[in-house]
Formats: sequence, C-alpha cells, structure tokens
Amino acid sequence: MSKFLMRCKWLMCVFVLILNQTPCHGQSSSGANGNDAAPLRASATGESIPPELAKELDALKKRIEQLETELKDREAPVEASTTATIAKATTPVAPASETPAPARSNLALVIAPQREPFAFADFTWLNGNPRTKESPMDTKFYTPEIRADVDYVFDFNHPKDDTIGGSSEVFRSNEVHVTQLGIGGDFHFDNVRARLMTQFGLYSQTTPRNDASPARGQWNLDNAYRYVSEAYGGYHFNVLKGVNVDAGIFMSYVGLFSYYQFDNWAYQPSYVSSNTPWFFNGVRLQIFPTEHLKLEGWFVNGWQSYGRFNNRPGLGMQFLWRPNGWLSVLGNQYALGADTFATPGRIRYHTDDSIEIKYYDKPDNFLSKAAFSLTGDLGCEHGGGVSCTRNSAKGPKQSFIGFMLYNRFWFHKDQYGLTVGGGAINNPGRYLVLLPPINGMTAATAAVNSPYFTENPGDPYKAWDISTTFDYMPSQYITFRWEYNRRAANVPYFSGPGGVTPPGGNNGSPTQFVCLSGFTTCNGSPANTWLPDLRKTENRLNLAILVKF
Repeated sequence: MSKFLMRCKWLMCVFVLILNQTPCHGQSSSGANGNDAAPLRASATGESIPPELAKELDALKKRIEQLETELKDREAPVEASTTATIAKATTPVAPASETPAPARSNLALVIAPQREPFAFADFTWLNGNPRTKESPMDTKFYTPEIRADVDYVFDFNHPKDDTIGGSSEVFRSNEVHVTQLGIGGDFHFDNVRARLMTQFGLYSQTTPRNDASPARGQWNLDNAYRYVSEAYGGYHFNVLKGVNVDAGIFMSYVGLFSYYQFDNWAYQPSYVSSNTPWFFNGVRLQIFPTEHLKLEGWFVNGWQSYGRFNNRPGLGMQFLWRPNGWLSVLGNQYALGADTFATPGRIRYHTDDSIEIKYYDKPDNFLSKAAFSLTGDLGCEHGGGVSCTRNSAKGPKQSFIGFMLYNRFWFHKDQYGLTVGGGAINNPGRYLVLLPPINGMTAATAAVNSPYFTENPGDPYKAWDISTTFDYMPSQYITFRWEYNRRAANVPYFSGPGGVTPPGGNNGSPTQFVCLSGFTTCNGSPANTWLPDLRKTENRLNLAILVKF
C-alpha cells in the first residue's frame, strides 16, 4: 500500500506541474498554519487553479491522507495484552524469514476458538490428576504415554517372607521392585478415540488377584487382561461441549486417587480409595454440557471385575463440576451390581464424593500453593443373608462408611511438595476389605471363604491410617518420593514378623488350613495347623521414583 500512496503523490505533483509549471520533489508542501491545501490553490507565478480542479485535488489529497492513516494503524503493534494473547493463540506464527501479515481488525483478534472442557484453568494441582502440562511426543494422530513406578518399602514389622498385605499399591518389603511399567497412549483422529496402557510389574499380578470374577466361567479372564490397565475405543460427537462413547477397560476414579501413583499426592492412599474400584470393564458415556461440567454414565460387568460375579451387571455414574480454577467437586455413584461371588441375591450400592480446594496460590513465594481434598464414602449390601442399614431377621448389617482428608503444600515454584493426611473406615462384613495374601489366597479362591481371614456376614472390621509424604520434582516428568505410613485395624490384619507364607512355601490349598509337619491328620484345630502372623498395626517407609512422559 505504501508504494501505491507514493505513486498517487507523484501523479498529483505531475498533474500540478503541468498546470502550474512548478517543481515537485515527491512531498506535498505545507503552509505555516498547517493547511496542506493552500499551496495547491496558487502557483509560484500567482496564477490561480480552476476551482473544479482544486476541488478534485483536495479530495485526492484527503483520500491519500486517509490511506496513510489506515496503513499506520495496520502496521502498529497490538498493544492490548489480552488481545495480543488471543492473537497468538489464533494466528499461525510466521517463519522468521517472513513478515507476519497485518491483522484484519481488533474484532477478529478477540474471536477465540471454542475451548475444550476444563481447559479454562490449570488443574494439574488436583489429587488424582497428572501434573504434566505437555507431551514432548504429541502428534495429530497419537499422544504417547510412558509410565514407570519403582519403589523400595521398609516395613517396621520385618515380615520374614517380605510379603505386605492389605494394600493395593505396596506388596513386598525390603526389596526394590517395579510396581508399574506402562507403555501406551491415546489415539485420536477424525473424532475416533482409543487408549491403551500396559501394566508390567507387580500390578500385573496384584490387580487381577483382587478380582473374584474369573472364578465364574472359563477362559482365564485374569490372564487375558493381566498386562492391560486401560484399553478402550470410542467416538467423540461434536454435541454441546462434547459427547464421548467408549467401551473397554477404563479407570473408575471412585475414591479420588488415580490408579497411577505419579498422579497422586501420596503413594499409599487411605482405605476409602485403596478398597474401592480402580477400573471398570464395560461402556461409559461422557457428556459435557458446559466447559465446567461433566456427566458420565457406566454400564459395567461389576465392581472392579473383568466379568460378572452373578447374573446382573452394575450401573453407575459420575458428576464432575469445576466452576473455577480452585474448586473441584466430584461424585461417583454405583448401584444394582450383584457383586458377591455365588450369591446372586446380594445387591450392592455405593456413593463416593470428594471436594478439592486450592486455598493458596502465590507462585513467586517460597510457599507457592496449598490445597486440600476431602472424600466421604457410604455403601451397603442387602439380600443373600445381609441387611443394608441394621441387623434384622434378614441378616446382619453389611455396610461401608469411611472418609479421607489430605492437605498438600508446594514450595519453591512447585519443585517440592509436602502432603499430610489419612482416613478411616468401618466395613462390617468385610465385603470391600482387601484380603491378606495368606498362603497365596486370592479374591477368587477366597470366594468360598478363607479359614484365616473370613468374610462372613457381620464380621467386624475398622481401620485408620495417617501418612506424611515429601516429593522432590525437578521436572514435570519425574517425582522422587519419600513417605511414612502408619496403619491400624481393630483385628489382626497386617503382616507380622512371621509372615503370611506357610513353611516351605504355599501349599496350594488357600481355602484350607495348612497342616503342621509331623501330624498325620489336620482337623482344623489351631493346635494342628500353621497360623499366619497377623498384627493390628503396621509402620512403613516408602521410597519411590515415579516417571511419566
């Protein structure tokens, strides 16, 4: 446009020169009073320009001035910070060798693309959310994900068989172990979605071990899914703020904590989280009415199960609301599942609800952030010889009530973290209590009841725990973690110095008493049998290295 203006000026000067025979140097002259039109009305010789021609020259000059003003406005940088930020997000960045095209108008800059749900704020501070802000390997089609969880646990009970029970995250003591090695990621193209995450390491044994559904039917479901933590495919519909339909194995997030320790404020979660489902096998429907709200429905085989326990699947839903960047409200509901093996008339209900609040956020201070999470659970079973709310003629009360509370501090630009928390549960009937691995016992083999730790209707179980966790996070992709746990129960439950493994190893009959050597008979009397060493308290120190790309 600048070349066009210069040509217009030269043409005007030539036009005046022809009429008045005055020199022209490519610049319009100006009078002392700043009236640019005055010199054009009289020549150096005093001859007047015809009024019609002078009028046309004035109009041409004004047009040139208008074009010059518009050119300056287009070449001037956008000064408003908010406008510049949106322009950066919506306008492609030109290569260094090219000159960026001028913006069309300020109105065009403030028209931002539609945001993804929950993308209006940074939620990496949440317990249960990964704190990575970007993937170094992301592509249009595939976002890879790699996770490594390696830990060393020092158990102050010193079990001689190095076996830890009652945990869904910690399994052996005084040894370095790979708890989880996951390789996979998210596939996304043309609204089609898929996710795969493997689970190599101890998770590949311990997670299927806590599922009793493989005891019903054939095809070894625990082996079929053993090395997979997440595997689903689905489709994204461009309705409202988004609608997703997925089928396969997906995370449940009942209990707030993530299945992956990297995402959590603590390594060993309290009982409310540790004893509720980590995954569901089924179909889910995710609806995002707004960027602040998610509604999710589940049709699943059962409560953390690869298959059905009986003749009825389970139903559930999730409500997630984040009205701003410092508050998250989560509700998970489960109902109608017949989730006790070989007891088709027993139905389960459960509600799990959490609130997380970031109450301090000053990134430049030594204490950079602080937040807390509070979770409460209620549940019960009825039918099949138990009652939901009280002891009655139908059977003893079979219920679950629990809570957990954690407070998290971040220091020195989030490079250090300190978490203090704990919780408690009361679970008469023990239907959600993780079974100690006595004599190789699993949830499937214990479906007919273990002689060492029973799950009879009304069997009492109360437990509580506290923990302190310190994290060093030099990069968003790694966490060095030190954690101390104290756990306690009202009945012997935790591995003691004698361990939970019979002399000579597991005898292959986890549902029977193990006979002591030297006896020809074993009638179930404690005098004739081996007994595991179970204690009411446990103190542990956990050291872990957690990686996520």
